[in-house]
Amino acid sequence: MALMELLRDYTLQNVVIGAGLLGLISGVLGSFAVLRKQSLLGETLSHAALPGVCLGFIVSGGRQMGSLLLGALLTGALAALTMLLLTRFSRLKTDAGLGITLSVFFAVGVVLLTHLQGMQNASQGGLESFLFGQAAATLRSDLWMMGAITLAALSLVALLWKEFKLVSFDPQFAGSLGLPVVWLEIGLTVMIALAVVVGLQMVGVVLMASMIIAPAVAARQWSRRLEGMVTIAALIGIVAGISGALLSALARGLATGPLIVLSVSAIALVSLLLAPGRGLLWEMLQRWRNRRQLQRRLLDMRREK
Repeated sequence: MALMELLRDYTLQNVVIGAGLLGLISGVLGSFAVLRKQSLLGETLSHAALPGVCLGFIVSGGRQMGSLLLGALLTGALAALTMLLLTRFSRLKTDAGLGITLSVFFAVGVVLLTHLQGMQNASQGGLESFLFGQAAATLRSDLWMMGAITLAALSLVALLWKEFKLVSFDPQFAGSLGLPVVWLEIGLTVMIALAVVVGLQMVGVVLMASMIIAPAVAARQWSRRLEGMVTIAALIGIVAGISGALLSALARGLATGPLIVLSVSAIALVSLLLAPGRGLLWEMLQRWRNRRQLQRRLLDMRREK
């Protein structure tokens, strides 16, 4: 089937648009998580969304996407608040607080999911699809909701750009200026939870962390300024999302979510290896050149003697 014929398919259109929205919001918000050295945050919030999905199913009595995503957002926000309280008011370091929060919330989610498997309408709800994603089940109504969440998050980033930038680079200095650092950090964390909510349908709980981190890690290799990093991360996320969706359509039988994650991971790997000035191969080449220059200088000094 030709590519243009595929693009006329209703299901593929939904998947491509949804993947693009996911890549956009993940790239933008993931940049702040990487700069704040909270790479595990995406993993924590994505796993914390599982109990919210289950609770949303219980409350609505079925697979009502609005209820499921609202539940995921609430438990994600609760996990974010729990993590902040653990790290600010105890001696736990950030990685320990994230690990504890991840384990507790995901365990609760697994217990609820196991319990729901015995319900008559649970099998029809397809809750297990939220573990690894089921992009083909994306409806046009889901896209409107994903688009609204993405627009709200990006609008807030644009509105509070200077504040978020300062908090990400130097929270102590931001506090000395009188900025509400705690509330800004909570706002950033909740918005990352929004990105997780957008990605649940596409890539699922297990793989969502890669979408938060990989575009930002790749973009960090190509830009030294936050503006450039966020822009490049958004573009990488969009390209990876759309390419993964198209590859899934061309290669029948392959899941869309894992292909999206593989696409963005491949871009991140290439960036880590080849980015000018920062790539591993670039640094190896630079060190080799420096050694050659040093050897030549030493040889010239010996000849002069």
